[in-house]
Amino acid sequence: MDEGRRILAEDFTPAYRKLGVKALRARGDHLAELASPCRLCPRECGCLRREGETGYCRTGFAPVVSSIHPHFGEEACLVGRGGSGTVFLTNCNLGCLFCQNSDISHLGKGRSITIQELAESLMALQDLGCHNINFVTPTHQIHAIAKAVALAAERGLTLPLVYNTGGYDQVPTLRLLEGIFDIYMPDLKFTETAAARTLADAPDYPEAAKRAILEMHRQVGDLVVDKRGIVMGGLLVRHLVL
Repeated sequence: MDEGRRILAEDFTPAYRKLGVKALRARGDHLAELASPCRLCPRECGCLRREGETGYCRTGFAPVVSSIHPHFGEEACLVGRGGSGTVFLTNCNLGCLFCQNSDISHLGKGRSITIQELAESLMALQDLGCHNINFVTPTHQIHAIAKAVALAAERGLTLPLVYNTGGYDQVPTLRLLEGIFDIYMPDLKFTETAAARTLADAPDYPEAAKRAILEMHRQVGDLVVDKRGIVMGGLLVRHLVL
């Protein structure tokens, strides 16, 4: 973390606050259009989620979450003393055989909530003293997340936002997130097609992840940390070792 550019926490303004609530709402509307028929992720399954259909991710149009709480099991630069305010989103657009959260990602453990309830939860995490809002597996629910962030920003949310993803993301979708997320934290699970097909049911994962990570870096650049070593912005890539 010593290589990250350092700033004072009080000098930091989250990207979405610079973007503004009106623009956030517009992005949410655009992402909702991409969600039904669904083209949010590289699978582009085309399911009509507004009408109750579910595609590969087995998720309808409303947000579905497993848990929302301060989390102390993430990287130290996210956790600090107050924890990372983590939103574990249910289901996933990957089929990884080794998933450590398989009860959430594969078995669908969680409950459907409203956009307003999600926004209220983000505010509660801020009130608890978390250092950031950390959306785990956000790709397939990003339309709902954007709308919730717009509501929370209007109510005074000021924490950095983390896009904590498996790396199987679509560049056109990511471009709609520019100016919303401060920190991108993708996995880079595979660089070989055969392994990606066998272990995650996504033979195009290597190329999709590479394109996605380049886009993420274009948006947020290298890591920026405060004097405590807490990440405020930038790209943090997790390399998976099996």
